[in-house]
Amino acid sequence: MARFNVRAIVILVVLVILGIYLVSGVYQVGPSEVGLVKLFGRYVRTAGPGIHYHLPYPFETVTKTDVRTLRKIEIGFRTISTNPLTYREVPEESLMLTGDGNIASVEAVVRYRVKDPVKFAFKLVDDFTLVKFVTESVIREKVAGRTIDEVLTTERDVIAMEAARKIQQILDEMDVGISIEGVYLQDVSPPEKVADAFYDVINALQDKERIINDAQKYANDVIPRAEGEAQKILNEAEAYMQEKILEAQGETARFLQVLRKYRENPEITRKRLYIETLEKVLADKKKILILTKDGTLKLLDLGKLIAGEGGEGK
Repeated sequence: MARFNVRAIVILVVLVILGIYLVSGVYQVGPSEVGLVKLFGRYVRTAGPGIHYHLPYPFETVTKTDVRTLRKIEIGFRTISTNPLTYREVPEESLMLTGDGNIASVEAVVRYRVKDPVKFAFKLVDDFTLVKFVTESVIREKVAGRTIDEVLTTERDVIAMEAARKIQQILDEMDVGISIEGVYLQDVSPPEKVADAFYDVINALQDKERIINDAQKYANDVIPRAEGEAQKILNEAEAYMQEKILEAQGETARFLQVLRKYRENPEITRKRLYIETLEKVLADKKKILILTKDGTLKLLDLGKLIAGEGGEGK
């Protein structure tokens, strides 16, 4: 009877151990994860979120990979706390040499996701180190290809976009299953020791640009008005020229007409011209002094003469 009890206990213990062993194959995959099942170390299938079962170790094992969380790497600074938001600078990462021999402090953030969980889990040992190294080297390359002014102003966003494309290209060539979601230059500035002098230069350049813009605005206002005045003068000169040409043509035609009549009857034409000239000269004259042939000076009062009172006197 005692032997039977011992045997039953042994069988029960074996069954419990076997049950625990079989239950050890139950696993749960989180909402943002996938489970990569390996059979004797070789990948065989992927399990989505939820509760699943695999053959207990050493037959099958599961590697869980987060494929939805957006991962972030900071370069040139580190976030110490979020409430309040405080940072710590990392100069050995942020200081970069520009193409014109200056130094810029560039703080950047790269965000990425897992694109292929199988490659990410089984081809990559440390994604953080890899992405950080590639990002920092690519940003340094892009900054080195531009001047300090371009890095701090116009080319800032261009550098970020070009860096994101280059980083993605390098990671695709490595075939590690990572998708770059974006590269962001958080802060780009000159080194702290020369910041004041640099900003003085920037302000001077901005003043120069403002003065140039003001001058251009003034020129855009004055030049059209000057061109308008010049065109007005040209139009008036053209009109005056045409007027004089027409007057000259009229005078020429009148002279030719008089010349023709003079040739036909010189004496009559001479007297007519003489009388017309006197009419023009004496048109607004009321009193005229006349010197006779014997040297006598006489006064001719046209007003009285016209009134019939006799206007000749000494």
